[in-house]
Amino acid sequence: MISASTWWRKPGNGPCERSKRLSREGLSRENGLAIIAGIVMGVLVGAAIVVTRYVIGQSDPASLALLRYSFGSLGLVLPVLLIRRVTFARRDLLPIALLGIGQFGILIALLNYGLQFIGSGLGALLFATFPVMTMVLAAALRLEALTLPKFAGVLLTVAGVGLAVSDDTVLPDFSQDNIFGVVAILASALAGAVCSVFYRPYLQKYPPLQVSLFAMFASVAFLIVPAAHEGFFATLPSFTPGGWAAVLFLGFCSSLGYYAWLFALKHATPTRVAMFLALGPITAAALGAILLDEPLTMLFLGGLAAVITGLWVAHIPYGTGRA
Repeated sequence: MISASTWWRKPGNGPCERSKRLSREGLSRENGLAIIAGIVMGVLVGAAIVVTRYVIGQSDPASLALLRYSFGSLGLVLPVLLIRRVTFARRDLLPIALLGIGQFGILIALLNYGLQFIGSGLGALLFATFPVMTMVLAAALRLEALTLPKFAGVLLTVAGVGLAVSDDTVLPDFSQDNIFGVVAILASALAGAVCSVFYRPYLQKYPPLQVSLFAMFASVAFLIVPAAHEGFFATLPSFTPGGWAAVLFLGFCSSLGYYAWLFALKHATPTRVAMFLALGPITAAALGAILLDEPLTMLFLGGLAAVITGLWVAHIPYGTGRA
């Protein structure tokens, strides 16, 4: 198994070497594509939030996740079959599978558990600590340079999410369940941060598309157990036609969004990629206003501006040579 720290210490892969390389390249084609992939990922996360709110009443959480990622896996099969085959080294199979389970199984389970006890606004704000945790973890492992523009950009995106969801953010009572809910969502963000950091060495060895398919298959196998506990296999899923359309759309969001996320991780640092998740609550609020007649306030517009500014500030180093 290749550790992230071992990979980054290879000649030419450390923060200083990468900084020098970026200063020569400026905004390379790969960096630009990583930014586009990050935007696509963030927008699809927001769209999935809205659609999940629409369909969650027709299914249990694990059962819906199983269907979502099953369709998402199927959406990746054909593209994988159309391109060259890739053979994973045996020692890499378990780590990649565990990363997929962490990303789709553990993260989602903790998030869904936490949202049972606290509101969606506070949940979104707590989960927005994802890039902060990614930045701290990557810097602690010396996988990524911690720079002032990046730090400022991360804080701006978190503040932007806070402003955007402020109308729905209600502090809970300090009961045991509510405290567990807060801890669960923070643990969910931490699980995502760990996956973001430790995916990178495998994405340097294998194409993101094949890694996406294998990791998502692993998550589907993991989700069979909690879905069975909910009675998923006892009766056929019962959705309205609109519900089935929503499930198919969630599968599309999963396949394209996950591939975009891994593609971005292959070509950009984990913190910069994680920051694009701030577009999720922003997109969800905008779509909620369009599709569900939910109001948009000046605070939302301020949050949108803060998120965009934060992303811009954090990506300045690509053009200036700072890591």
